Amino acid sequence: MSEKIKYTLEYNIKTSTKVLYERLSTPSGLSEWFAEDVNINKNIYTFIWDGSQEHAELITKKAEKYVKFRWVDDIPKYYFEFKIDIDDLTGGLALNITDFDFEEDLEEAKEMWDYHVNDLKHALGII
Repeated sequence: MSEKIKYTLEYNIKTSTKVLYERLSTPSGLSEWFAEDVNINKNIYTFIWDGSQEHAELITKKAEKYVKFRWVDDIPKYYFEFKIDIDDLTGGLALNITDFDFEEDLEEAKEMWDYHVNDLKHALGII
């Protein structure tokens, strides 16, 4: 079985760290752009798309900095993370998404994140 490849995508987002962090870390925020509905029970988030469910464990988070999840059905070393970075010179805010996927699925995975981040930007009213 082949190993998944780690990749990171960067998106410039014109909003505050507080507003962005809310969209990345709460069920109501995540359901605005990432899934149709999101529920939480302790540290397990249930993401719902088209009637199917996926469960992810919240591994760690730091207010207005990052949120890291691990899909419950995946190998523990794989995760996905939303990290907020601020450019020291420009003050611009970037959302860095780190995820893992198989080489043959990388392009499709990147397109999926582009699609979701586009929805995020719409939810934030910035496009």
